[in-house]
Amino acid sequence: MNSLILKISVLIWKTLMLLPRGVHLIFARLVGIVLLRIPFKRNKYSKANIDLCFNNLSSEERKIIYKKNILFSGNILFDTGIAWFWSDKRIRNNLSFKLNGIEHLRENQKNKTGVLLFFKHSLHLELDSRIIGMHCDLYGIEREHNSKAFTNIQRKGRLRGLKGVTDRKNTLTFIKWLKKGKTVLYAPDQDYGLNKSIVVDFFGHPSATISAPFKLINTTNSKPYFVNSYYDRGCLVIDIEEINFDYDDPFKFMQNLNIYIEQKIRSHPHEYLWQHRRFKSTLGKDRLYK
Repeated sequence: MNSLILKISVLIWKTLMLLPRGVHLIFARLVGIVLLRIPFKRNKYSKANIDLCFNNLSSEERKIIYKKNILFSGNILFDTGIAWFWSDKRIRNNLSFKLNGIEHLRENQKNKTGVLLFFKHSLHLELDSRIIGMHCDLYGIEREHNSKAFTNIQRKGRLRGLKGVTDRKNTLTFIKWLKKGKTVLYAPDQDYGLNKSIVVDFFGHPSATISAPFKLINTTNSKPYFVNSYYDRGCLVIDIEEINFDYDDPFKFMQNLNIYIEQKIRSHPHEYLWQHRRFKSTLGKDRLYK
């Protein structure tokens, strides 16, 4: 029955994606309003994270960020749908976007130099990667969904823009990609538990931060880059920049990377995926996210 419901849901989703982009934006706003009105558990996580990370702001200012974040979450359904179901031609003809710095990735690929392309969990990350993948060869690391059926849909959608996708546990696979000069997407801004992480600050608070990126760069001699994305008056802007941090110490490297990500988030805080329990291992699942 769950499989049938999933198939029907995906069919409805694909049907919605046949509508013009302008209609998507109207529906996205309506979905955002519904999400704001219903007391979802993820909304509580979002509010807890925003209150914690922006404790220097007034209660009213934090409330504005939270409201905009939940409303903007309504876009996920449609931005992801574009990324997974639209053709390259339709994206180019119907979506306003600006891609800066793509020549750096192309040059490294030409020279067979591996690139670990860091990104933050924006609410439109699927669309970000699809657009980059339209302009250069790109590989991705993912966390498989609990549902195998949905994982298959997710992977099929992502492979429209990526040359290859592997689970985050398959370390040897993305090490081989980097050593062969591939560009690999990697998001270091989630809590995967203390066993696989080091504790460094994020927005001034201790957070479990995975140290694998530091090891990957040193093991493969790949270059670290960062992709930052945000909407500017309806245009999706994607900036790709090389980053140069201390490669001798994992704590310093990951702290600098966290600070860098934090700065990018602060520019457009409502577009970040605050719904994850970023501080669950350090500040507690039952205390902060009760």
